[in-house]
Amino acid sequence: MTSSRHWDGNSPRTFRDQLQRTVTLAKAPERIISLVPSQTELLYTLGLEKEVAGITKFCVHPAAWFRSKTRVGGTKNVHADIVRSLQPDLIIANKEENTAADVEALMKDYPVWVSDIRTLEDALEMIAGVGAITCREAAANALISDIQTQFSALQPLTPPVPTAYFIWRNPWMVAGGDTFIRQMMQRCGLQNVFADMPRYPAITPEQLAGSGCRLVLLSSEPYPFKEKHIAELQEILPAARILLVDGEMFSWYGSRLAEAVPYFRQLLDIPAFHFSR
Repeated sequence: MTSSRHWDGNSPRTFRDQLQRTVTLAKAPERIISLVPSQTELLYTLGLEKEVAGITKFCVHPAAWFRSKTRVGGTKNVHADIVRSLQPDLIIANKEENTAADVEALMKDYPVWVSDIRTLEDALEMIAGVGAITCREAAANALISDIQTQFSALQPLTPPVPTAYFIWRNPWMVAGGDTFIRQMMQRCGLQNVFADMPRYPAITPEQLAGSGCRLVLLSSEPYPFKEKHIAELQEILPAARILLVDGEMFSWYGSRLAEAVPYFRQLLDIPAFHFSR
């Protein structure tokens, strides 16, 4: 991502983002806009309170920033006029969460560092890259070490439990194979029954019934599943166990990862996971 030489932030330096683009800054950024909720939380964890000038309306963590920082629109609907008014010297974006049109337009006027994350390793690389470009390498490295230690100690279920992870209703949509969510499921010993499908496919009740699924996880985001939705899916999969889960723990790839393993451990201790082998 960057060279090992520590940057003091007082001279120009070029960085490489996760799209393998070069991003050059004249000095350490003083006015940062984040277009990605999980990376906004990372910037907070790295101690960039003064530097972060703008966030999106979906950047709900930390709550203090959600209340006080200027909002530049949504992750897929960035308001160029608000961005311009903030005069950013660095914008943090993501290939999946932001639109190509928005990001390409911003690149014409501002340095934009873009992440592209599918795996835990990608997420750790992103944390290192953001730490380097914001002059917070020490804090980023400490966070990476903590996350690595926690995940290395996580004991997955064995054998893996065939599982479907739902993100949307009407139509029913699940996490497919090429997703960070699938990676987190694997770390827990949960076999994604829709891993052969791309990204976030819509599925039919018939596909679900024939999937061999024994466990269903209903995410809290982007669709806010509630207890009332369990019965709908129980009709399709009467023998499966169905649980509500915290979607941020499975899909946020910034500093929230430091909280994910304790959450996963608690989740795997729930009786619903104790399948007979």
